[in-house]
Amino acid sequence: MSVSQTLKKALTIAVTGLNANDNPGPGVAVIRALREGFDEKIRIIGLAYETLEPAIYMHDLVDKTYRIPYPTAGVEALKSRLEQIQSIEKIDVLIPNFDAELFNFIKLGKDLLSMGIRTFLPSHKQLEQRDKVNLKSFGEQNNFNVPASEAIFKDAEIVKTAEQFGFPLVVKGKFYEAFIVQNLNDAYKAFHTLQAKWGLPIIVQKFIKGTEINIAGLGDGNGNAVSVIPMRKLYITEKGKAWAGITIEDEKLIALAEDFAKLTLWKGGFELEIMKEESGDLYIMEVNPRFPAWVYLTVAAGQNQPKALVKMALGNSVEKFTAYKSGKMFIRYAWDNVVDVEEFQKLSAFGEL
Repeated sequence: MSVSQTLKKALTIAVTGLNANDNPGPGVAVIRALREGFDEKIRIIGLAYETLEPAIYMHDLVDKTYRIPYPTAGVEALKSRLEQIQSIEKIDVLIPNFDAELFNFIKLGKDLLSMGIRTFLPSHKQLEQRDKVNLKSFGEQNNFNVPASEAIFKDAEIVKTAEQFGFPLVVKGKFYEAFIVQNLNDAYKAFHTLQAKWGLPIIVQKFIKGTEINIAGLGDGNGNAVSVIPMRKLYITEKGKAWAGITIEDEKLIALAEDFAKLTLWKGGFELEIMKEESGDLYIMEVNPRFPAWVYLTVAAGQNQPKALVKMALGNSVEKFTAYKSGKMFIRYAWDNVVDVEEFQKLSAFGEL
């Protein structure tokens, strides 16, 4: 089915990641990119886990929202709920935006396709090889610079890693969040905070000093990076998230992302978190297996990655982007969206709004 054929009935795209706190999900940025990318009317279906995810109530962006079960509920619970939603909405493309949910959505790939829902996601193997626990060995196998790290299951193991790597240390959660700690007390505190939120293991990584850079990329699954946009962080929150950033020109960064896509045959959106030392050496700190929360900046730079992903999910070919605008900045801000409590109550009671 071509994009033009699908648009005749209003292309319907489901999107997760509707939260927008100090560790925002990519959902709002993905939706904004899609709204601007397609000239014809599209319909956006929000898939939410909690009733206070802000995008649920942003009716200029999201046409309708459904609650879906948490990833811990398992594949069958998600499948059942999506079947219910699909019987009403006739979703064409689904874009998951949370690390923790990807395993279930990938597992359901064939089932979703039989429902008429297309995705454009990496395989379980691709997901596993870039996992924080496996990232160091992945770097060694593919000649990428990756900081030394250890996955630990007990706080007592912190002493050994501290002796091995020295302070400061980076203590990371299994899925999200990281703390830079200066001593053992702070390391223990970070360990227990992350364990309570994300479970085990906890990753302890050697600290690398340098300039923080993120790269938003899109792989076609055949070894090609269809789009690569590097961004230097200008303002960083306490959780290490970019609250402001600027697109930059750097051929080494683009080559790194292209090598990643080629070596992994990556399919879908990805984000490389990079530390650039004063020497110019590039270290991959993390590989996120989906679009970043700042992906709307790719639109401003001239490469609409979410739109390109939708086109590829629908089976259309996409030409590789060859140019982008450097010096494009984003500055994130908080905005109070006032809604009626009846909307909140309706979503809580019936699971849709």
